[in-house]
Amino acid sequence: MNIRIIHRKRSTAGFIILIGFIFLTYCYFESRWIKITEIETRSADIPDSFNESVIVFISDIHLGPFLSARRLSLVVERINNIKPDFVLLGGDFVHYNSKYVEPVFNVLGGLRTPLGIYGVLGNHDHWAGASQTRKQMVKSGIISIDNQSEWVKKGTDSIKVGGVGDLWYDIQIPQNTFKGLKKSDFAILVTHHPDYLENINSDLIDLTLSGHTHGGQITVFGRWAPILPSEYGQKYRYGLIEHGKTKSYISSGIGNVIPPLRFFCRPEIVVIRLKKSVY
Repeated sequence: MNIRIIHRKRSTAGFIILIGFIFLTYCYFESRWIKITEIETRSADIPDSFNESVIVFISDIHLGPFLSARRLSLVVERINNIKPDFVLLGGDFVHYNSKYVEPVFNVLGGLRTPLGIYGVLGNHDHWAGASQTRKQMVKSGIISIDNQSEWVKKGTDSIKVGGVGDLWYDIQIPQNTFKGLKKSDFAILVTHHPDYLENINSDLIDLTLSGHTHGGQITVFGRWAPILPSEYGQKYRYGLIEHGKTKSYISSGIGNVIPPLRFFCRPEIVVIRLKKSVY
């Protein structure tokens, strides 16, 4: 074989290996490069006392082999520096194993808010043990809103915060969030799996928050994900969706599943600012 041809093939193989190494290195770096995403929700239903209030939403922590308690403590520190009025948690606290349940809530117990911390379970939490997870939530001062709701009070006003059980491994009782609501109330519904949004037909919910998809985790330049745990294609992959009165945000999450890499889909802390509108 011609020596020049051999040299060209070796050069090509070397270039491909180099590009692959650079790609994987970047994907590993991006998986740890947490951004802060700020969204604004305007509604006439927002009470005066909650105007300019700040909510932080995080989902899919997946504490385990790919995200340590030390790294999560840095996330908690960033959230506390934001000084949110309250925090909402979208489930999948751990990566499969029950041994991570107590450690994740030991760290999340460090969240500091004046109006509380509320969360739902995801499919990974059911795999790790729903009962154990809920016990640790209580121990850490986190209020479970799986098929439950709370009136969050500030000043003389209140808004409703509720959730439903995981779409795959639990039941969903949205009536517990709708109960006692008027159209003039501001209400937030947390559901781990965004596919549940297909079942929401009430004009009583102003904002829904979900996770589960990780935004696709590895995407084609942020526009399309080849692997997505949803029955509706790319519809609920990531970001803000508006349908009627209800706005929905699907977060890319904090942690990762196998492979523990991200491409054009950075993990995120979602900061939601409430603004009262005239109409």
